[in-house]
Amino acid sequence: MTSGRAASGALEDARAQARAAELARARRALLRHPLLTESGPDPSALALVRRHAGELRAWFAEEAGWQLRVGPESARLRKSPADTSDATRPARAGRGQPAFSRRRYVLLCLALAALERLEQQTTLGLLAERVLAGASDPALTAAGIEFTMQRRDERSDLVSVVRLLLAHGVLTKVAGEEQAYLDDRGDALYDVDRRVLATVLASPRGPSTIAERDHESRMGALAGTGEPSTAPPGPVQVRRRLARRLLDDPVVYTDELDDDERSYLATQRALLARRLAEPCGLVPELRAEGTALLDPTGEATDGGLPEEGTDGHATLLLAERLAADPGRWHPVSGLEEHVAALAEEHASHWRKAARTPEGARDLCRSALMRLAGLRLVETDGDTARALPALCRYAADDPRVSGPRQQGLLDEPAGEEAS
Repeated sequence: MTSGRAASGALEDARAQARAAELARARRALLRHPLLTESGPDPSALALVRRHAGELRAWFAEEAGWQLRVGPESARLRKSPADTSDATRPARAGRGQPAFSRRRYVLLCLALAALERLEQQTTLGLLAERVLAGASDPALTAAGIEFTMQRRDERSDLVSVVRLLLAHGVLTKVAGEEQAYLDDRGDALYDVDRRVLATVLASPRGPSTIAERDHESRMGALAGTGEPSTAPPGPVQVRRRLARRLLDDPVVYTDELDDDERSYLATQRALLARRLAEPCGLVPELRAEGTALLDPTGEATDGGLPEEGTDGHATLLLAERLAADPGRWHPVSGLEEHVAALAEEHASHWRKAARTPEGARDLCRSALMRLAGLRLVETDGDTARALPALCRYAADDPRVSGPRQQGLLDEPAGEEAS
């Protein structure tokens, strides 16, 4: 009997561990991909989200005030950003693709509006026509936004929007290629998934219902807080604000928080970090300057350091340069010259375009954007400086650890080699 109960207990423990691992995997997938569909970007995670929808929905609502909606073809975590002015993590049509510009964001909104009125199938050319019709709105014209789709760069912007919608499962390609449309020699045909299309907008209210006129107020109303507007201020609201930042931002620096948030963290930081990290399989890092939830699996983030290739290597070397002089504002022009010198030094394994003045400039600015998105660097347009978390990338003289050997270590008494 005893061995039977032990075996039964071991089986229950194994089941509990497997279930906890599935929940953690599902949470990490939703943090990285708030919109999951059967066509991507992580179909296996969608199956886990469906399996544990009730518990996941309750957890995100309680911890961050975020709504999770799970349907037959998709799962949508309606995250609300802590900082609506943060432009360091823009949309991209794919990994390594250029960041979305203002023009591309406008085209994305126009394309989504056009798709609402199109049939179950559409061509890229027809979508372009409907986008042009929407762009004729006098308010857009007054704002200096015009499209003709006659120029290649305009068609390229629309193609980037379409590829983003393909990646999110809003569109599914049936025939043709975007390149043919881009070259003005053909077209492409798509199926439109209206159920996924309806989940793209994460705002708790429709943009047309927002009466505020200034940009900051409109962005705040559009993003919402994930909580009822009548909720009284208190520890729960402060905790959820902090949770949203810890789950969504690579690093949360203490000096960027308001008084209520700093006061809460003064006594509750370790508890809050564990409360969020353990269910997601993350590792909390608590420092004097701030707090981060690290992901050893790499499943919860769409950007990391280091990465392979020219861009990854250049970013790491630029990080090393900035970390060597923390706190100092470096002219971006000087950093571009540094990257140009690195391109010559690593010419044998960096792409050839990096050795041109334009290529070095673009590589440098792309690296700075990546570091800013990771909250490792702060930029103000013409200058950039390292933030505290970047200092781990500073090069240091190697030191030997282990038993003291004559001639190898020469340290003051009482200090330990590390």
